[in-house]
Amino acid sequence: MSMYIPASLAGGRYTVGNLIGHGGMAEVHVGTDTRLGRTVAIKIMRADLAGDAIFLARFRREAHSVAMLNNPNIVSIYDSGEEAIKDDAGRSVNVPYLVMEFVQGRTLRDILKENGSLSQRDAEQVMLGVLSALEYSHRMGIIHRDIKPGNIMISDQGMVKVMDFGIARALDDSSATMTQSQGVVGTAQYLSPEQARGENVDMRSDLYSAGCVLYEMLTGRPPFTGDSAVAIAYQHVSEVATPPSAIVPGLPKLWDSVCAKAMAKDRQNRYTTATEFRNDILALMNGGTPVAAAFNPLTDLTNMKARKESETATMPMTPANGAAETVAFNPLDTAAGDENQLSRSAQRAATAKAKKKKKTIAAIIAVLAVVAIGLGVWFAVQGSKPKMATVPTITEQMSSTLAKEKIESAGFTYVEKQDNDSDKEKGTFTKQSPKGGAQAEEGSTVTVWFSSGPKKVTVPDVKGETQEEAKAELEKLGFKVNGSASVEESADVEKDMVTRTDPASGTTQNKGASIVIYISSGMTTVPDGLTGLSEDQATAKLQAAGLTPTIRTAYSDTVAAGMVLRVDPGSGTKVDQGSSVTMYVSQGKEKVTVPSIDTSGSTTLSSATQQLTAAGFKVSVSGDKSDNAVVTGINPAGGTQVDKGATITLTTKAPSTSSTENSTESPSPTPTDTASGETSQ
Repeated sequence: MSMYIPASLAGGRYTVGNLIGHGGMAEVHVGTDTRLGRTVAIKIMRADLAGDAIFLARFRREAHSVAMLNNPNIVSIYDSGEEAIKDDAGRSVNVPYLVMEFVQGRTLRDILKENGSLSQRDAEQVMLGVLSALEYSHRMGIIHRDIKPGNIMISDQGMVKVMDFGIARALDDSSATMTQSQGVVGTAQYLSPEQARGENVDMRSDLYSAGCVLYEMLTGRPPFTGDSAVAIAYQHVSEVATPPSAIVPGLPKLWDSVCAKAMAKDRQNRYTTATEFRNDILALMNGGTPVAAAFNPLTDLTNMKARKESETATMPMTPANGAAETVAFNPLDTAAGDENQLSRSAQRAATAKAKKKKKTIAAIIAVLAVVAIGLGVWFAVQGSKPKMATVPTITEQMSSTLAKEKIESAGFTYVEKQDNDSDKEKGTFTKQSPKGGAQAEEGSTVTVWFSSGPKKVTVPDVKGETQEEAKAELEKLGFKVNGSASVEESADVEKDMVTRTDPASGTTQNKGASIVIYISSGMTTVPDGLTGLSEDQATAKLQAAGLTPTIRTAYSDTVAAGMVLRVDPGSGTKVDQGSSVTMYVSQGKEKVTVPSIDTSGSTTLSSATQQLTAAGFKVSVSGDKSDNAVVTGINPAGGTQVDKGATITLTTKAPSTSSTENSTESPSPTPTDTASGETSQ
């Protein structure tokens, strides 16, 4: 059922902003405390639950529980109240709300979902914050009862904040079991065994849930999973979680002991306080040995089962209510002594009544006889049934010798087989049939498989597939695929498609090996070394890089014709696949025409040199090198096409005498008659 959230609460003190979260019984909005000018989180109960006494009790309990807690690792409650809100039917409903500390960050659940397991150092820091919060709340007499990654916030500054005390209980009220539709309140994957059994809880129940959170931070997955909450709860009660070091290669085995002690089935074997749990974490951080190092989870499970069986066997038996009682009865006794005083009609009535009662009693006796026969048959059948026993749970830490001992001591026949399709190290337990915890006939066979060593598998070629397709194909073969793909450039694979794997396709790897998938960014790089290649060579290199060459020509004084001068965009530039790259190919030196020079003797060396240098040529002289020398030959000849800047050779000879006189001597001026302007001869 939806509701119309008002823009403000408490007479305008709190403004209500965007929805930032929601759960089973409330929505959380960002808001502003207008009186103090600070950002707050406002938790508003769902309108359709406002009439539910259980949810109202939970909501109010959260306000009362956290209001008394003042700790930097617990989300603070500033205020609470009730507001008249309209539901989607237009009805006015008084809905409670809480005004809480606003934490800018993400929940641990979101961090684990996105990144998988945390580093040991990060897991330690988060656990220290959670245990600090529990240490304080337990000292104040409050049990949280729902510790899980979704109720742990990590602020942007790295501060750990525990929130949502919605089902918290005071220690003196912990024997009460709040249920919702006959189900125990809590989250199945982090539920303590006593919560799963509906028993009373105490501080150690919170520490069990904290141990489950630590397990998930180290491994990236909860300690127990199943198809239903009931299946998961059953595992919490009767099975030992796989040690974290068996899931995360290289993880120190001391973490196995810490997690196992925190998640002990028998709470008497768990950490007694959050302080004791916290001290073990600090010991690990500082290179010491935690108290939990001496803890044995299998002994804990065995002792707990034995104690439970003992408690069940010593329970007082009470008779069933309504047990049948046989009473001798003669309906004619009521008429004894007075027979003579009864009228004949009264006697007939009494006789009829007596007969009716006899028939009723006879019918009851017949039914009881049938029931007795049925019970006799049932007990006979039960007596003929084989005796059943619980199949022991075998774990990866057990050797075949220990597994055989456990199974045979439980009254079963042990059979060992080799698992040739495993990714485990040789001699490691992989599976059993029937499964641990199942009921089976005493003396029946329990088969246990141990790995014959990691199976060798060839990495398939997944180039060109989508990331999801490649992951599915690799995992089907037994490989483990890293959570996020690496991105790289590719010349021939389109964007977001797989380019390759590491280890490479075609190589043989152990089953269970980790594979990294690379996908295309849709970009490629203009190749190096194109300058100086022939046009054909450079074209082939560009096409191999997934690029389209465009050819242009240019003259060059230094690069031979047919060779690449340069490319645009330049080498090393990142471009989209299929982009066009302009390739400039040399035509060699520029060709120009030699000017026509008159070689009949009328052109001087000075004049010819001036014409040639103006056209960009160099001049070499063969013969007389004086400026007045006359040109008699030119090589190459005028009109010839030659390289621009080529050397032109001029053949010259000394000028004739008359020519020399005419060209080199000027007549001396004669005296001029200033009056007539004539020159005397």
